[in-house]
Amino acid sequence: MSIYLKLFGIFFKIGLFTIGGGYAMIPLIENEIVTKRQWIKKEEFLDLLAISQTAPGVMAINIAIFIGYRLRKVKGSLFATLGVVMPSFVIILTIAMFFHSFKENPVVEKIFKGIRPGVVALIAAPTFNMAKMARINRYTIWIPVVSALLIWLLDVSPIWIIVVAGTGGFLWGKYVKKSI
Repeated sequence: MSIYLKLFGIFFKIGLFTIGGGYAMIPLIENEIVTKRQWIKKEEFLDLLAISQTAPGVMAINIAIFIGYRLRKVKGSLFATLGVVMPSFVIILTIAMFFHSFKENPVVEKIFKGIRPGVVALIAAPTFNMAKMARINRYTIWIPVVSALLIWLLDVSPIWIIVVAGTGGFLWGKYVKKSI
């Protein structure tokens, strides 16, 4: 089996069985690409993950593009991206075809309400792991916390919060942290 089909299969499987989007996919992608197949090193995966988060667009697609490109350039990106997108596309298309017949069903409404906490947990777990790997500690945790609070409280554009938080983090690392 060619590496292109393996890439497609891996990302198709991850896209098919992951509820919660890109952040919930991170541990699965890491397990498949870094641990099992050892196609890239952990440090390189973290770099690709950081680039994927900062690039515009959907993170799951971004990470698939970057990993595919790292392994087999443009063709690898195409296969990995198709693999991660195809399950969601087919599932949403199928649901859309039949949604009108059961959208008012109380059981379906309860199922969707029950899924929400699980999705939050799936997103929170890799976030905490990334924080540990990035060595976020009591001195640096205030940057994302204050940013999130400002976005929520002031209803300010997230780009300004990112600029302010980034500047604060830079100044902290350059001046304050050295004096501690």
